[in-house]
Amino acid sequence: MQDWTTRRRAIEDSRKLINRAGPYSRWRKHVFRFVVTALDATLRFTPVYGRGQRNALDLRMVELELALPGLPSSFDGYRILQLSDTHLDHFPALAEAARSLLHDVEVDMLAVTGDVHGHSRSTIDYSAGLLMEALAGVRVRGPRLAVLGNHDPAAMVGVLERAGFDVLVNRSIVVRQGDESLCVTGLDDVHSFYTEAALAALDSHDGGFRIALVHSAEVADDADAAGYALYLCGHTHGGQICLPGGRPLVTQLRRCQHAASGLWRQGAMTGYTSCGLGVSDLPLRFNTRGEATIITLRRPTP
Repeated sequence: MQDWTTRRRAIEDSRKLINRAGPYSRWRKHVFRFVVTALDATLRFTPVYGRGQRNALDLRMVELELALPGLPSSFDGYRILQLSDTHLDHFPALAEAARSLLHDVEVDMLAVTGDVHGHSRSTIDYSAGLLMEALAGVRVRGPRLAVLGNHDPAAMVGVLERAGFDVLVNRSIVVRQGDESLCVTGLDDVHSFYTEAALAALDSHDGGFRIALVHSAEVADDADAAGYALYLCGHTHGGQICLPGGRPLVTQLRRCQHAASGLWRQGAMTGYTSCGLGVSDLPLRFNTRGEATIITLRRPTP
């Protein structure tokens, strides 16, 4: 873990970020943020801004049943609550909206797929605290798992661990029910902080049924090649601001762009990209909704 922390902080402090597709300069992010800031200043005093905020607060619960070959019989009906891109420090009013949406939800596993943090001027403790407020009414019978996103610094690991999460940084855990088990592998963010340790973690297993938790879909092809059955991710916000019909203007994916939103397939693997609970930079949504997702695992019918 110490080696990972050193490497992660070196990338955080460097002039370049590292994607699975290769290094890229931070100027891309600076230009994007400049454009977003200008758009925010332009829209803030118009009726459009208020409408966009109301859209952002209009969260939905997505419920999916996924038939997955190889699922052990004791996990038939196993329920996973996936939250992604909460970014509640960007728009704190979302914490109460999320708390109402999630009240009395009961699941077997909680999976937070990155970007708990959002605003550079907020503290990570504040971001995590808002997340815990949103989760106050959720009952989790099994593991509470999290992975880091591209907005989460290395220090977020300790903050989430103190909040009761098992943070998977390029490692796996085994979840058991009776004599059967499944493996869950979580990676560090592969959009901005990719290292070879991510692929090594995907390949480090003894077979069996496997689930990947990754902030971005950008190593979906690698996970499929390694034999994973299910891949859960976020990062794109479903576009957040989309054209009519939900067509995203920006997805921030450099690889596996077919997996920008919702359910998708990569070879033999099923994937789901959450539209995210929160918002980034602009506290607005158009033609897409923030979400929490409950995924029920099922064995295929004969």
